Amino acid sequence: MRITALVLGGLMLAGTAHSGDGEAGRKVAGQCRTCHGIDGFARIPIAPHIGGEPVEYIASQLMAFKSGKREHEMMSLVSRILTDENIEDVSKWYGNHTAKAVLPNGFDPEQAPELCTSCHGADGIAVIENTPHLAAESAIYIDTQLKAFRNGKREHEIMSEIAANMSDEEIRAAADWYAAIGLEIVPK
Repeated sequence: MRITALVLGGLMLAGTAHSGDGEAGRKVAGQCRTCHGIDGFARIPIAPHIGGEPVEYIASQLMAFKSGKREHEMMSLVSRILTDENIEDVSKWYGNHTAKAVLPNGFDPEQAPELCTSCHGADGIAVIENTPHLAAESAIYIDTQLKAFRNGKREHEIMSEIAANMSDEEIRAAADWYAAIGLEIVPK
């Protein structure tokens, strides 16, 4: 249980659990809205859409930034001022949205990047737990993240191995595929 708590970003501390308060999280999200939007639809191309992502995924990423395990110029600073409770609350707020892919005309799931679909889905809506959605992410964001996994700047037990074998052309094709898909994010 203790290992699970650490993996989930230390959200359960000393035998107490805080399940997150979505309304309190909405207030915390006020700090996030410039980049990620109050509903989790990113406002700038280098920020990911986070509305509708699994609560555990959002919390684990924030805790990774806070601990220094994951680094980003802005997110590392912002996350360090958040308490564990703030992180749970804002994760609950964004996780209490639903992400729905809006498919472009002529969408053929058979053309989706094969290396990506078993986790992220052909339409960019994740099909396994704690995997981020890729629908409507900007091509530059996806490209940057895949290259960070490929060169070891970002590490993940699955993504690092997959990206290590991807060419620049394969990365660009995957980025362009998911960027072409639309996204709607609505409260649950």
